[in-house]
Amino acid sequence: MPQNPSPEYVPLAEAVRSGMQESVHYGAVIGLSPDGRVGHARGPVHRPMFPRSSAKPFQAVAMLRAGADLEGEALAIAAGSHGGEAFHAAEVGRMLAKAGLAPDALQCPPDIPGTKAAQADHIRGGREPEPVLMNCSGKHAGFLTACVRSGWSTHDYRENGHPLQVLVRETIEDLCGEPVAHTAVDGCGAPQSAVTLAGLARGLWSMRTAPDGSPERAVLEAMSAHPEYVSGTGHERVDTDLMQRMPGLVSKVGADGVLVLSTPAGETVAVKISDGDAQLRARTLVGLDALRALGADVSAVADRLRVDVEGGGEPVGEVRPL
Repeated sequence: MPQNPSPEYVPLAEAVRSGMQESVHYGAVIGLSPDGRVGHARGPVHRPMFPRSSAKPFQAVAMLRAGADLEGEALAIAAGSHGGEAFHAAEVGRMLAKAGLAPDALQCPPDIPGTKAAQADHIRGGREPEPVLMNCSGKHAGFLTACVRSGWSTHDYRENGHPLQVLVRETIEDLCGEPVAHTAVDGCGAPQSAVTLAGLARGLWSMRTAPDGSPERAVLEAMSAHPEYVSGTGHERVDTDLMQRMPGLVSKVGADGVLVLSTPAGETVAVKISDGDAQLRARTLVGLDALRALGADVSAVADRLRVDVEGGGEPVGEVRPL
């Protein structure tokens, strides 16, 4: 892929400490109205980017199109980035067993839990990292289920040319309404497809407006019905927290500063924070601010529109949208 000039990201959030601006988060954000028209856009929303785990709902649609018999919690965790809690590992184990596979069929890297409480339990128990605890193991179990149901090989399911990954790419292009701009290797080892931020939003909006009973609607309904399987428990698990407090909402965080949101009415937002937003302090408030600009009611999660900046263990400022 040719090297392009750096996108002209725009300021989206600022951190203020004791009354003075300390730093600025740059990025891009796009919001689609319920009818699919662009109602809010800032920054380079038509430049290719990697959705990272925000693309998992699309990958889950491909699993269903391939014949995977996933529903409920299994479908939610296949579209999610779980925290490695005990109930997450148990669900992944059930998915593999139902497909006639053992845990060693997973080809995601070994990891420890991502939630603080589960991580502490893991360390106290003296346990080693395990693939089933990696946040993408639900997706990989879903991939494997799709391969088994379609009669495809399972030992090479991560390869670009594998029938499953070809179907994933075709599904992403179908939903997002644009060709994949570039293919890379994601953190879990599976292919990652680059689309524009506008395409990412359009893909989720396409799922929201798909007919009842379609694979697209099934994925979103499973995610909003089982948010704890999409992410985990505790306030730090943004996707779960937002979906629990805004019934019907779909929220999916992606690594390196990405977030997608879609309301039951159809308002859909995609965010990319250019610095990667490692502390997850900017993307959520920017996304919710965009939903608010589209006319969506975000009062139930109004506290997420700002993040405390601390000094001496006490709030001395805030991160807020610009």
